[in-house]
Amino acid sequence: MNDCIFCKIVKGEIPANKVYEDEKVIAFEDIEPQAPVHILVIPKEHITSINDINEENSDIIGHIHLVIKTIAKEKGINEKGYRVVTNSGKEGGQTVFHLHYHLLGGRNMMWPPG
Repeated sequence: MNDCIFCKIVKGEIPANKVYEDEKVIAFEDIEPQAPVHILVIPKEHITSINDINEENSDIIGHIHLVIKTIAKEKGINEKGYRVVTNSGKEGGQTVFHLHYHLLGGRNMMWPPG
């Protein structure tokens, strides 16, 4: 999508502090971190939200989780624990309408979140 900020990051039109990239996903540091480690993991293909996952693109979810596991280990948060969050829709707290997962770690997480 032409007006999607995450698509622009994928295309290299907007800079990001990338921590991981392969043929399917990019992971980069959140510009407003909510924890000492706050990484966003997004598919390169524009998928608006979980509501747009279907039989043809559902394999990306498993891949994203494997990437998150790798990044958590690289960041040294895999042993103590971390949180993975995805929001869907306005009331779900989604502010960028391109499927993305937040990887948060490096501090104790509270429940329920805000």
